Amino acid sequence: MTAAGTERQTGRRPRPGPGGAGGGQFQRPPAQLHDLAELPADRVTEVLGASADDIAAALARVAPGLPLALIHRVRPAPALEAFVTDVLDDLESVAVDLFPAWLPGAERITVSAGAGLAAVRAVAADHARRSAQSAPFLCDLAATALAGRATGRRRFPPGVRAPGLVRVIADALRCPRLVLIVDIPAGLSARGELVVAAGCEWLAERGPFGVWLTDVPLATVDRFGTFTLTGLTPAAGTVTERSTAVGAPHPRSTAEAVLEASLAIHAWAVGRRWNQSYQSDKLRTPVRLDLFWPDERCIVEIDGPEHCEPVKFNADRRRDVQLQLDGYAVLRFTNARVLHDVQAVVAQIGQFINARRCESGKGKAWPTTT
Repeated sequence: MTAAGTERQTGRRPRPGPGGAGGGQFQRPPAQLHDLAELPADRVTEVLGASADDIAAALARVAPGLPLALIHRVRPAPALEAFVTDVLDDLESVAVDLFPAWLPGAERITVSAGAGLAAVRAVAADHARRSAQSAPFLCDLAATALAGRATGRRRFPPGVRAPGLVRVIADALRCPRLVLIVDIPAGLSARGELVVAAGCEWLAERGPFGVWLTDVPLATVDRFGTFTLTGLTPAAGTVTERSTAVGAPHPRSTAEAVLEASLAIHAWAVGRRWNQSYQSDKLRTPVRLDLFWPDERCIVEIDGPEHCEPVKFNADRRRDVQLQLDGYAVLRFTNARVLHDVQAVVAQIGQFINARRCESGKGKAWPTTT
């Protein structure tokens, strides 16, 4: 490796040792970057100066050729195996949400038992032969995805799950390169940092994909290249001030995180509420709304593949009818649509919100150009 290619990426400020003094030889401060294209997408890297959600949204809207990002929000794990399993379970949930986009020929298979199960396994086995995937793994994942939810069973070791899941997600999103953005929480213990660092190195090697550690710099691990983003280029015509939201995306939903990051830069998106409870009247069971604007009486639901199951589909329709009777409009988007074309989703939501504001005469319509 040449110095121009990699050595400039490894500069770090000296960390204090156990006694409080800096240890080791002096190292250069983090490299300053303006362009996401300069970030390594094949190794573990610390990325400072921007949040996980902002980076994911920026990657989703910039020119083709850059990787797409998946976000994992760290939950403290006692050991390396637990951390890796947690990440892989998140990736499996994304793969299930994106089915059948990664399995050509499975689009019309809807029954998750009997003939449907046999059919999806046959399609997966044939696809595996043509794509160099592990046939047993892909058949098992296809059966899980057809059922619409991850089962929690882990029949395959991490060394099989990691590359298999990365490959199917990349196929579904039509993007050959992915990066995993690992959102580091404040207050992570020294042992927790070591577990996360080792787990990310394993994932970057076995995935394979780039792993970017964001939000909180590691205090006890000093072996990764570090970059500081000095500013992400906003999409043309968007408002750069961040609008505020009540609540937050579900911590295990990449689609919700990407949508929130894209909404946050639009002034018109002010007033939104994430994952709030709503009760039509005291005699009805409260329901959880993914995202809504109470003043504009607009509800946005982000659906995984389980919403195509007959029971869930019928329950959604009954709920939508009641919400409409209460005066709300319900906009539904699939997880795959949000992840694949978030700017189009944001534009449609913005068009509706502005139309509602104009109809009610409350406030002005904000620009929704993307």
